[in-house]
Amino acid sequence: MGVAGLIKRSDIDEVRSRTNIADIVGEYVTLKNAGVGSMKGLCPFHEERSPSFHVRPQVGFYHCFGCGEGGDVFTFLQKMDHVTFSEAVERMAARIGYELHYEDGGQASDHGVRARILAANKAAEDFFIAQLKTADAEPGHAFLGSRGFDASAAERFGVGFAPRGGALGKHLKTLGYSEEDLVTAGLLGRGDRGDVYDRFRGRLVWPIRDITGATLGFGARKLLDDDQGPKYLNTPETAVYHKSQVLYGLDLARKDISRGRQVVVVEGYTDVMACHLAGVTTAVATCGTAFGVDHIKIVRRVIGDVDNADTTGTGEVIFTFDPDEAGQKAASRAFAEEQRFAAQTFVAVAPDGLDPCDLRLNKGDDAVRALIKRRRPMFEFMIKRHLDAHNLETVEGRVAALRESAPVVAGIRDQAMSVGYTRSLAGWLGMEPAEVARAITAARKSTPRSAPEATPVEPEPAQTEFSLTDLPIDQPTRQERDALMAILQHPSDVGRELVERVATVRFVNGTLTVVRDAVATSIASFGSPEWVSAITAEVPATYASLVQQLAVGPIPERQDRMAAYCARVASDLVDRDLLRTKADLLGALQRTDTAAEPDKYRQLQEQLMSVETERRRLRED
Repeated sequence: MGVAGLIKRSDIDEVRSRTNIADIVGEYVTLKNAGVGSMKGLCPFHEERSPSFHVRPQVGFYHCFGCGEGGDVFTFLQKMDHVTFSEAVERMAARIGYELHYEDGGQASDHGVRARILAANKAAEDFFIAQLKTADAEPGHAFLGSRGFDASAAERFGVGFAPRGGALGKHLKTLGYSEEDLVTAGLLGRGDRGDVYDRFRGRLVWPIRDITGATLGFGARKLLDDDQGPKYLNTPETAVYHKSQVLYGLDLARKDISRGRQVVVVEGYTDVMACHLAGVTTAVATCGTAFGVDHIKIVRRVIGDVDNADTTGTGEVIFTFDPDEAGQKAASRAFAEEQRFAAQTFVAVAPDGLDPCDLRLNKGDDAVRALIKRRRPMFEFMIKRHLDAHNLETVEGRVAALRESAPVVAGIRDQAMSVGYTRSLAGWLGMEPAEVARAITAARKSTPRSAPEATPVEPEPAQTEFSLTDLPIDQPTRQERDALMAILQHPSDVGRELVERVATVRFVNGTLTVVRDAVATSIASFGSPEWVSAITAEVPATYASLVQQLAVGPIPERQDRMAAYCARVASDLVDRDLLRTKADLLGALQRTDTAAEPDKYRQLQEQLMSVETERRRLRED
């Protein structure tokens, strides 16, 4: 955070306090309520099946109890989008319309390289959309019309036209973008002699956006016969565009994917358009690359794909593949990654081999919806592929088909489903169920399907860092932990006077004592948005993660009782300390000779009365 000094600290604090962290995180991760003031979802920083990623909007912090990642909204954006701290602050300031001030009269970093690329892409997108309305774009209109798309469809998906003649570069330079800016964004290419040219020329252009709707790059289709380039041309890898990590249409499909817990993976931009226009609004497509591990991570976060004992109720991932050889290879690749999903995976292939776009064109919207309804489980699809490759009329063919199909059934996680497929396979082969079961058992033993990232071993917290999970579970420690969670998350419900009193209480647990001391030294920040940040800054680095965990951990109480609960757990801790003080004073009184030490005896009695008075007032409050 060294560059943070460029922006005035008061402005950083103001932007943080005005930003709802749940809104920002929710654009990347599907969050669900997890108790009062707490939300949780699948961690975006490591692969997991059960959600352990917690967000506390009221506190402004997030923490993953699986991998240990945690921080505020700026940390989140730094890690997710690979921006600097200053860029994260600037982006959030722009979002809420807040004007930042810089130390020594300095200027903004212009949002850094990433924001410069995003701005150039947005300007290019606007230019392409405007060009689609010109006479030069007639080949684009003809193509869209031939695929069943009208002007409103083009507008809905931001489709545009890239003219020839270097028009884009000239236009963007008039807006203040340098040649280097545009080459960095992938909008211009540089030739062998150093000359620059528009990357997209005479093509229909689709904007490829991230989950928040920001345009990361473009996909462009060839329209003209004399275009020597590939059929589809994409933005090259840039600071913001990584083809293995983007899904076309995700910005439009995200809410319905999350709501319906279903995603439909199609093969191209026009297929996404056709699906959405036909009412299948959960369709997305990869951009010039195979559906891979990074895509799976994105889909799982949006769909809320969590581990489940029987894989039912965990959502659906439906793949559509062309029936040609390339489509079959794509199906095999998808199946190889199937175990990375907890959700059930399906395959939808039109009977006549039409892709969704052609299907809509030839048979209408109903046919597209029916295609998705007729989906077949991925396991069934793969087994049938193996069966279709053999002559099941012969013993040799049946044995060979069983040998290829058994490992597929052996890889099914769900025990009940595995038994069902064993019976089905026996029926399809016309063989005894016991014989098929033996082959599957043998396949399970000899070649277990391993998907190490599908069921990851959660990384253990580094030994040098303290964690909530490392704390002992004895009653005094739990009491101290709960009081600190209340103080960090709901300080106003506890009240400053009681927080200051807790900061003087003797703690049993040495680790939590360090946090207590940080509360004591940060009391000047009480009531400000910086409360948790100030405490985090006070503790040694190895305790920072623990403070964040205390700040986001779920509190087991209803909203309507939260204020009373927080005040009670804090006052109970003070009461515990007063009880111990009372016991110490009574012991000292018994050991004091009233005749020999009358002043000391009177002093102890006064202290005892003071403790009793404080306990009574505490309980009345």
